[in-house]
Amino acid sequence: MKRVLTIAGSDSGGGAGIEADLKTISALGGYGCTAITAVTAQNTLGVAGVHTLPAEFVALAIKMVLDDIGVDAVKLGMLANEAIIRAVAAALPGDVPLVLDPVMVATSGAVLLEEGAIDAMRQLLVPRATLITPNLPETQKLTGLPVDTEAERIAAGRALIGMGARAALVKGGHGGEKILTDYLVTADTLEAISLPRIETRNTHGTGCTMASAIATGLAQGMSMLDAVRRARNYLQEAIRTAPGFGAGHGPVNHLIRII
Repeated sequence: MKRVLTIAGSDSGGGAGIEADLKTISALGGYGCTAITAVTAQNTLGVAGVHTLPAEFVALAIKMVLDDIGVDAVKLGMLANEAIIRAVAAALPGDVPLVLDPVMVATSGAVLLEEGAIDAMRQLLVPRATLITPNLPETQKLTGLPVDTEAERIAAGRALIGMGARAALVKGGHGGEKILTDYLVTADTLEAISLPRIETRNTHGTGCTMASAIATGLAQGMSMLDAVRRARNYLQEAIRTAPGFGAGHGPVNHLIRII
């Protein structure tokens, strides 16, 4: 059983963040550990409040996991502010895969990363990333490039490689196409991963779920492409079988088995 450390915020509604990460890691056969960066009061309709934890406490949680349990991969999600980004960057192990989900805005539209922290993410975390998994608005924010067309999305992915990431998965979920395509970009390769878009309101936590699923695959020794493909298929089925909870953007079904 491979160990995955998720460093992210907690979602009281259970559909995103730490809660989604742990469910995903477990469903795919991994063992999840956590360092919680913030607690949120939210449901499917939105985020009512965010309480950020002290950066030194986040770093201590990471240290405690590394010193005893150990990790085979790390997933980064909501980091909230520059102080936490700096503390996490200093505490990260250097010898395991790192999947960076650059969480900036919740599905409901709530801002989850302070504006001043984006530069710190670019400088301290993007160059450390084995894989960065931004959605289209996050890709545009990080690179300053347009992402309206296929060519623009690929170019933005290459820009993320230029910023130091070993690979970038530019996700197409925020586009309007009926066939949803994610672009996996490295310095030497390009893979387009396409699946039919499922028309649904139940998309809360999809970014967290995808990144955690990929991190689990990398921890288990899968190749980058195989880890991404399995994660995409897992997420597709989780969306298709979503339980339909709440009146807003509902959670997906993390408890499916795609092995």
